Amino acid sequence: MTKHTKPTFWPNFSPSSFTLFAAAIVSAVLGSIHAFSILLAPLEALFDAPRSAVSLTYSLALVSLSIAVLLGHLVYGRTSAAIFLMATCALAAVGTLIAGLGSSLWVVWLGYGVIFGAANGLGYGFGLQLAAQAYPGREGLSMGIITAAYAFGAVISPTLFNFILDTLSFKAVMITLTALLLVVGLLSALILKQVGAKFRNNKQGSITLSASRRSQQLLWLGYFGGVLSGLMVIGHSAGVAATLQPGIAPWVAPMVIATFNLLGSLIGGRLVDKIRAEGLLAILAIITTCALISLVVFGRIGGLFISLSAIGFAYGGTIAAYPAAIAKLFGVQDIAKIYGRVFTAWGCAGLLGPWLAGWLFDISRDYQLALLIAAAFSVVSAMAMVLLSMDKRYVRV
Repeated sequence: MTKHTKPTFWPNFSPSSFTLFAAAIVSAVLGSIHAFSILLAPLEALFDAPRSAVSLTYSLALVSLSIAVLLGHLVYGRTSAAIFLMATCALAAVGTLIAGLGSSLWVVWLGYGVIFGAANGLGYGFGLQLAAQAYPGREGLSMGIITAAYAFGAVISPTLFNFILDTLSFKAVMITLTALLLVVGLLSALILKQVGAKFRNNKQGSITLSASRRSQQLLWLGYFGGVLSGLMVIGHSAGVAATLQPGIAPWVAPMVIATFNLLGSLIGGRLVDKIRAEGLLAILAIITTCALISLVVFGRIGGLFISLSAIGFAYGGTIAAYPAAIAKLFGVQDIAKIYGRVFTAWGCAGLLGPWLAGWLFDISRDYQLALLIAAAFSVVSAMAMVLLSMDKRYVRV
């Protein structure tokens, strides 16, 4: 929630708009986590490590992120919105700085995988809740904007990271990211303080009976299958493109996926305000399945970027639609706790997906089997949403 006092530095916009903007710019920098695939080869060379071990960095970051989202509702209201976002960015900066200065892969796991990952989850989860509170009744659109900003960070960071890697090193990438986090954290804090933004910390008692155990389990399974299939590709997009069409610049595939991830986030969040959530989530899972199969069959003969675009679009729509769907299905008052529970699926998928794709690559030297397994998981996601639509033990609010 925000106090209805307009900021003096740009009076034509509402306090809610500035609140959304502040959360979005933090989300954009945090979204650089999904450009990790461009760091795979440099880390392999730097530490002489196999791809599965390097991929574990990304997996650890996603697990830490998911745990932070699960437990975030316990700390969101402990301080002002301005201080919380600034502190989150500072913690993330500590993690990236440790990773950049580390002399072993273990230190990178700690700095990037654990500290940066956890701070990432706190900032992203808080931004989603703050956006939903700023625009009651339009939660899908506002939360979709935060998710889209997260995707936008993944769009622009591959090019930046690739430029720095070409001219400098992995260490320089981490130091640059550290500086960006500190700048954006300070800017967001100034904006939120100026508009008097506040986070409404609802008392978290027992979850409404409309959110049955079965419905939460189906949401968890659907989210797990949908994001695992996407993350298996996103975490290795540069490598997937290189095996299918050698000679492609390493930043191209991550940027293509991230661009359509951004588009999917905007559209997916908006559609939840318009159509039945379970049907939308099932359709997004089916799109992912078809795109993964297309990537296997046509990836070497011209279908690479069409397939990657569809995967990115469906993934963006999925991660934007799930929190908004929970808000629509069960009410904003329960979203922090229910979404935290469901979001653990993203963490489990983050731990398993990139590592599994890297392990399958190590034993087969290509990604064909990994892509087919990812397609199978997206089928599971679609089936879970079909079952949820048939479950009569919850009431839409």
